[in-house]
Amino acid sequence: MLLIKSTVSFILMSVTLFTPIPGFTETDFVDKNHRIIRLATTTSTDNSGLLSYLLPAFENESGYRVHVIAVGTGKALRMGRDGDADVLLVHAPAAETEFVEAGYGVERHFVMYNDFVLVGPSSNSANVTINHDINRAFQQIAEHKSIFISRGDNSGTHKKELGLWKAVDISPKGKWYREVGQGMGKVLQMAAELDAYTFTDRGTWLTYQDRSPLKILSQGDPQLYNPYHIIAVNPQRSSRINYQGAKALISWITSTTGQSLIGKFTLNDTLLFKPSANDQHLAKKNNQLLIQ
Repeated sequence: MLLIKSTVSFILMSVTLFTPIPGFTETDFVDKNHRIIRLATTTSTDNSGLLSYLLPAFENESGYRVHVIAVGTGKALRMGRDGDADVLLVHAPAAETEFVEAGYGVERHFVMYNDFVLVGPSSNSANVTINHDINRAFQQIAEHKSIFISRGDNSGTHKKELGLWKAVDISPKGKWYREVGQGMGKVLQMAAELDAYTFTDRGTWLTYQDRSPLKILSQGDPQLYNPYHIIAVNPQRSSRINYQGAKALISWITSTTGQSLIGKFTLNDTLLFKPSANDQHLAKKNNQLLIQ
């Protein structure tokens, strides 16, 4: 009797695993350049819930299906170089510019922005009051060897964090500085468990703050500006690239419809990302950014 139940369970599991996903056809799985768009993006756009909010509207309107690969910006750019993604939504302007200038990407467009914040324990056992100034805050953390959890994953957030250490002439190392190679959500969880400091994009922070003992310690500095761009992978790099799908997504997310939806995406009445595709002043400012 036990053997029969196990066999039935295995059959049911097999049927579940190989049942086509609603909205997809067998052709979609065979020819991934036909109706599936591979979007490599930062964990912040995924952790915040933005993509699960935006993409169904695009899919319903366009007929495409978007396969989201949420990784750090560094890995997303590598996927683009390797032809493993069709389009990228990332937030590291200097690295993005290099990517496009090297011929790996085309059609780079400004989409939205938010900012970064420094978060840490609400009560510090060392009785250190962290300065609101981001440069001084980083100096104090290093001086007191307070535990700092770094993503350490070459993401846009990690690149920005390293730029801030460099700005105050500090090379963080030692037991207090812990590079964990994880996405933003897990890093925030680890920082909370260890009563530590970390550096995060505001969008992800807003989705975690209600269940975290950490608090914002530094924010609002112009250095913490965090722009996001969308980039089509150059179709000349690989025959696997779904360039038409990438262009369709870029056109939609920078359109009035896409930008309006981004501008309505809130959590507890707080806007997580500010749409900016048509803001020429911000686009100019963004293109001048050097520290990312």
